Amino acid sequence: MGGGQLGKMLLAETHKFDIYTAVLDSSNQAPCAAICNEFYVGSLLDYQTVYDFGKKVDLLTIEIEHINVQALFKLEEEGLAIFPQPKVLEIIQHKGKQKDFFASNDISTAPFKRYLLKSELLNENFSFPFVWKSAQFGYDGMGVKIVKNENDLINLPDVECITEQLIPFKNELAVIVARNKNGEIKTYPVVEMEFHPEANQVEYVICPARISPKVAKKAMNTAKKVAESFQHIGLLAVEMFQTDEDEIIVNEVAPRTHNSGHYSIEGSYTNQFEQHLRSILNLPLGSTKSKAAAVMVNLVGENGYEGKVVYKNMDEILKMPGVTPHIYGKKETRPFRKMGHVTIVHENMEEARELAEKVKQTIRVISSK
Repeated sequence: MGGGQLGKMLLAETHKFDIYTAVLDSSNQAPCAAICNEFYVGSLLDYQTVYDFGKKVDLLTIEIEHINVQALFKLEEEGLAIFPQPKVLEIIQHKGKQKDFFASNDISTAPFKRYLLKSELLNENFSFPFVWKSAQFGYDGMGVKIVKNENDLINLPDVECITEQLIPFKNELAVIVARNKNGEIKTYPVVEMEFHPEANQVEYVICPARISPKVAKKAMNTAKKVAESFQHIGLLAVEMFQTDEDEIIVNEVAPRTHNSGHYSIEGSYTNQFEQHLRSILNLPLGSTKSKAAAVMVNLVGENGYEGKVVYKNMDEILKMPGVTPHIYGKKETRPFRKMGHVTIVHENMEEARELAEKVKQTIRVISSK
């Protein structure tokens, strides 16, 4: 369910295994439309649409968590295999329930509070700054704000939300965990994420993270604990903060393949998309080891451009060693829309990071108008 770029990259792996695929997405222009066996247009949030689609398949998985979960519960009750499981999705797609789950399972996370209405929020006495998050439908930095003053508070949307204490940290980290039905579990190396200051989107993913072995082990153990607490089947991306005191606290999780694992297509022995298939089909999990150091650069629409997409200077980045672009197939660009990514693999991490910077400065995602 979902026909975006994550689905497109997953389909590349289903082709290797000769798996017959059906995809549901709200847009007939979705990247998956031309490369799956069957494509259906419809809302992922509509009960009947999701239910009817589920009756067409033998196994159901997702590439986005914003789905009508009640339809999934009904399909599961009728015997359909759904991974990740609806009970996991129901918790994760609501940030308040997700934070409650962390608290009840002794998973370290930032202190938080839930609010049903904006009026409840306005009656609080806050110490600024703090983090505000929409309880549902946040994605790629949307639905998250740093509230610095009263004016920011007043301008927040009137939706169910949570607030979190702003935690001082020195690194944003992520670990992808794979778990199959047999309970076999493997973690990928810890990656370091560098964010765009304006869009709150990941700009660079660096593998392995430039942290001590002790902190890396702590992060991988934390991610494994989260996956085992959920009893999650499939891939789970666990986003974390490394505090100034080298503690690891969990920020959020995503129950699917994830931007922080795109480097694995070129950089790992088993990429995250193949691993997801192995997990949900209850096959032995593949090696999560890296072949070399890898840096992933997100390609997003340049500010000031909207319309039919043009990738400028592609030939220049292809001259660089170890550089592989992935274009997602979206026909229209707009500011900060994810349009692709580029992976740089190199035996030396610092050189890989320098090449990533050159790629970012060279390629431009603009429009033809």
